[in-house]
Amino acid sequence: MPVIEVEGKKIELDNEGYLINSEDWNEKVACTLADMEGVSKSCPLTNDKLEILKFIREYYKVHNAFPIPTAICRNLHQPSKCVVDKFLEPSKAWKIAGLPKPSNDIIAFMKAECGW
Repeated sequence: MPVIEVEGKKIELDNEGYLINSEDWNEKVACTLADMEGVSKSCPLTNDKLEILKFIREYYKVHNAFPIPTAICRNLHQPSKCVVDKFLEPSKAWKIAGLPKPSNDIIAFMKAECGW
């Protein structure tokens, strides 16, 4: 199983780069995951990106589901395509937020919702 090291702590990933334990997530881990996904080469992540990631994590904790990307943007008072603009694909935002791999149904939903 792949491992990343962030601030001296070893953090396990699955074979696709998702965190094994979502409790290992913090902003530094998010930055490392964003670098791995090609989303950010300059850390720390911007406040807009961190706001999106934190919203996704909180929504998941409450609903055990991925929020509709346009609803993320609306709730955060960001432009309607903020998730795609900041992360290219909602699934990358999900991964960088440190959440478990979504099912194929959820990935299909995200693709349909965002048109990618």
